[in-house]
Amino acid sequence: MESTTTVSSSFHHFTLLLFLCFLHYQTSLVQSALPIEALPTKSGYLPVDPTSNSAIFYTFYEAQNSTSPLPETPLLIWLQGGPGCSSMIGNFLELGPYRVVDPQKPNTHQLPDLQRNPGSWNRIFGLVFLDNPVGVGFSIASKPDDIPRDQHSVAIHLFAAIKGFLELDPVFKNRPLYITGESYAGKYVPAIGYHILNKNKNFPVSEQVNLKGVAIGNGITDPVTQVQTHAANAYYSGLINERQKGQLEEVQRKAVRLIEMGKWTEATETRNEVFHMLSNFTGLATLFDYTKKEPYKTYLVINLLQSNDVKKGLGANESTVFDDCSDVVEAALHGDVMKSVKYIVELLVKESKVLLYQGLYDLRDSAVSVEAWVKTMKWDGIERFLMAERKIWKVEGELAGYVQKGGSLSHAVVLGAGHLVPADQSVNSQAMIENWVLETGVFADKQVT
Repeated sequence: MESTTTVSSSFHHFTLLLFLCFLHYQTSLVQSALPIEALPTKSGYLPVDPTSNSAIFYTFYEAQNSTSPLPETPLLIWLQGGPGCSSMIGNFLELGPYRVVDPQKPNTHQLPDLQRNPGSWNRIFGLVFLDNPVGVGFSIASKPDDIPRDQHSVAIHLFAAIKGFLELDPVFKNRPLYITGESYAGKYVPAIGYHILNKNKNFPVSEQVNLKGVAIGNGITDPVTQVQTHAANAYYSGLINERQKGQLEEVQRKAVRLIEMGKWTEATETRNEVFHMLSNFTGLATLFDYTKKEPYKTYLVINLLQSNDVKKGLGANESTVFDDCSDVVEAALHGDVMKSVKYIVELLVKESKVLLYQGLYDLRDSAVSVEAWVKTMKWDGIERFLMAERKIWKVEGELAGYVQKGGSLSHAVVLGAGHLVPADQSVNSQAMIENWVLETGVFADKQVT
């Protein structure tokens, strides 16, 4: 029998060996797959229900250069749209610290190149990407019934995940929190925002989630209003003629009638028909940005995240076959698409601040469609907002867009951008989110001249 000294010595040698192997692995990973700054500060899985194995995958990037003490540094949570698309699109194509680009020497075995993102949203804030709902991206749906079918279920899962994340580190506990996202997250963001405010009523102050605001980019929020704007938007942009405008309006009216009858699935399919017609009429490469000659390169994110080395670096389950958007999750939420959450925004804007922003070139969830539903809001501050000055917004002396702010509601139109604003205007989107959170520049209550 070996002595305890020998066993102890063997154990320490084994531990050292493991450490050296781990160090070698990390070094080779950084060199071959991800730059070290693209590796998350924390990542993994956040349970959504104690009775299930389903979990939301997250990656967290701490602020690169926080301008305030860490316990006071704002946290941004990013939710992708779809429904059913992964927030890794946001991470690696839009607002994360590194973004994918075409490989300089393309071949079938090479990962996309990664370049530092000068407009990353974690410059001075912490940034969390959540693959939501379960079943999306690297998230896990242990059974089909765990996938949400409506925004209430989405919010319940997100709340469990967010609370779980905040409990990972005492420094997270009371940091100011902002929920952000784009496209179909125009429904997720309000849903979880208001769910947090309601849940906070049941907790002592020390246990509450410190929600300060929500931001929605190119969002679908009030579909019954937004679906009625596509024909006029395309017509006055010079993309269709009057006869085509009339044809689109006829289908748009059909979608509204179906919504009014509560035929949600049929209404969703009719909205899709509007987009199909618009694509055929215009011949555009993508309705998400009518200036682009090709769609957004989300396939680069897929190519990157199918690598086992990259999965390991991100803390994701290596057996997961990554896809940018889940058909299964999209099908589960198909009947939810045309249901409005405008009433939730009306409640949220009374208790927190709200930012709505759009890239000017988006034909699906456009600035026109958002302005249409905002004008119908039932909120005692809406008149103040509608009467507010629409300010010219500049970044580093150059025109970036326009911002209108009244009370707790802000609306930004971003020039040179389509549906994925941070992908198209990274530095300007960074300036926008930082100024809105910190209430500086055009987002200040009183602009300094």
